[in-house]
This record gives sequence, C-alpha cells and structure tokens, in this order.
Amino acid sequence: MNKLFFTGLLFLSGSFYASAQETIAIDSSYANGHYMQRLDFFKKMPNQKKEIVFVGNSITEGGKWQELIPNKHVINRGISGDVTYGILARLDEVLASKPLKIFLLCGINDMKRGTPNEVILANYLRMVKKIKAESPSTQVYFQSVLPVNVPMLPKSYEKLSNTKILALNEGLKALCNTYKVHYIDLHAVFADENGALKKELSMDGLHLKSAAYILWADYLKKEHIL
Repeated sequence: MNKLFFTGLLFLSGSFYASAQETIAIDSSYANGHYMQRLDFFKKMPNQKKEIVFVGNSITEGGKWQELIPNKHVINRGISGDVTYGILARLDEVLASKPLKIFLLCGINDMKRGTPNEVILANYLRMVKKIKAESPSTQVYFQSVLPVNVPMLPKSYEKLSNTKILALNEGLKALCNTYKVHYIDLHAVFADENGALKKELSMDGLHLKSAAYILWADYLKKEHIL
C-alpha cells in the first residue's frame, strides 16, 4: 500500500495554504490487477480523431457511453475502484489522442479511504495543469461527485456522506471557476428532495442502474454539452 502524509491544506481562491493540523496518512495506491488490465487494454487501442473521453471509476466504467452517445468517437476510460492518484498516473494515455473533450468524475473512492477533500482537490488541480499543458485545445468538463443514499450503502462505504460530497463539489466548482474549466452539476439529475441519491436509480446507494445513465446522457445533451 502506498502512503503519503497530509498535514492539512486549505483550498482558497485557487491556492493551497498549509495549516496547523494533525498529520494524516493517505492511501495513494491504485495499481491493482483490474487497473493494470484496463490500462493495458487502453494503451493497445488505436487513437482516434476528436475523441470524447469519459474518465473515472466504476461509475464511469458502468456507462455504455458509445450506445448513449452514438455517431461520435466516445471512449470509456473508467476503471472500477480508481482514485484521483490512479487517474493522474494514466492521464498520459488519455491525452495521447489530443481528445476533443474530457468528461472526468472521480473522488468518491478517495473519500471512502478517508482522504481529505483538500487532497482530492489538490489532485484535481494537478489534472487541470497537466491537461492544459499537454493538450491545450481539449475541452475539460469536471462532473460533480454524485450523491449517495446512505441507508443503502454497504458497511465498507461508511465514511461517505452527502455533507462531505457537497463540500467536495463546492471546492471543485470553485477550482473550475478559477482555472476556466467547465463544471457540470449532476445533482439535479440524481438527487431526491433530501439531497440523497434517488433510491430507484441505484443498486446499492452508490452505483447506478444501467437505465440511470440514460438520464445522465440526456442531461448532457439538453445542456448542449455534447
């Protein structure tokens, strides 16, 4: 297990400032068997012009994006269990085609490990800088972390809460505003009147049923993002 140590970072106006807080061990590991197998597949697939790439964890991997968004070069780069560190490590593969658009959604598995929001946001910032440096013409869309339905969650996800998710999304929105990145708020699509993931859209309080992805794709089309 890879571990980093975090001494407390405060996200403010696009900058990160040290603050006097207790040091926390961060699990930054990502290269498990499924990750390596998926990445090997990605690297062996030919690049296409004007790729539209969906990048993320199991929530992204579960989407049949090519069927949901036909007649475009839509690429699924989701890896179940992935964290922001894993996405940073494989961005070179995503950027190799100089894609037209990148839709990125991650952070929930970091949160599951107890990684502070400030660290997740710092990794998002590293992604922004890398994408802009290596593929400046690519349009970048950061999608809000989806709400969860706490009573449905397995015990292994007990560190998740909608309060933490909302705080992460607020920080992500601020980062997007500072660095001129498109922010997509998916809460309107998936949240119920109490701000939880709609029960009928999920299998376990976190992952989406297949038909729920139709709502996601329709929202992107309605907002003229695709």
